[in-house]
Amino acid sequence: MIKIAIDGPGGAGKSTVAKALAARLGIVYVDTGALYRTVGYFVRSMDTDPKDAAAVEALLPKIRIELAYENGTQHVYLNGEDLGDRIRTPEMSMYASAVSAIPAVRAFLLETQREISQKNSVIMDGRDIGTVILPDADVKIFLTASDECRAKRRYDELIAKGIDAKYEDVLAELIARDHADSTRSIAPAVAAPDAVVFDNSWMTPDECTEKLYSLVMQTVGTKAK
Repeated sequence: MIKIAIDGPGGAGKSTVAKALAARLGIVYVDTGALYRTVGYFVRSMDTDPKDAAAVEALLPKIRIELAYENGTQHVYLNGEDLGDRIRTPEMSMYASAVSAIPAVRAFLLETQREISQKNSVIMDGRDIGTVILPDADVKIFLTASDECRAKRRYDELIAKGIDAKYEDVLAELIARDHADSTRSIAPAVAAPDAVVFDNSWMTPDECTEKLYSLVMQTVGTKAK
């Protein structure tokens, strides 16, 4: 089995590339950010301040998160309900960032993520995969791009989904989340010392996928087959 970790800030294209690589390599893709978004969604539904660690921790026993793979696509279920794109809004991004800074939340989700990697060859994307979740990953990549490029991608994604958004707001929220994630005291979103830092600002998703596929094959070779 192989383990591939892809970290990086929002809008860097982690999910798009990870999905494509998983399909090409025939391994399981795990969108870890969706797990934190799901916790954030529940916290919001309970009208709880996502920065109130004690209040959020008290809600965790009421949360049951399950992953299912349907037609090759990951679905995250919250207490039996598939939330779909409801966890993909800018508001949920900020809720995810807030709850992810709470140690109890990270511990709550840690075993879920590691258990999947113990049973399958996986590619996981997030912000602390190579540093915390899969420190023994065979390949570690820190994917990044310019702020403006990442904001444009996120804006286009929201508009395509029919979600009302303004580019300026998306850019401001992205920068705010970058700061919150990279400076938090628990598992900050930074590149692992042994990660390959890869800037894909001027690449199409296909071009980026091809480059990273070559990198993976150079590193793990036939083990990925």
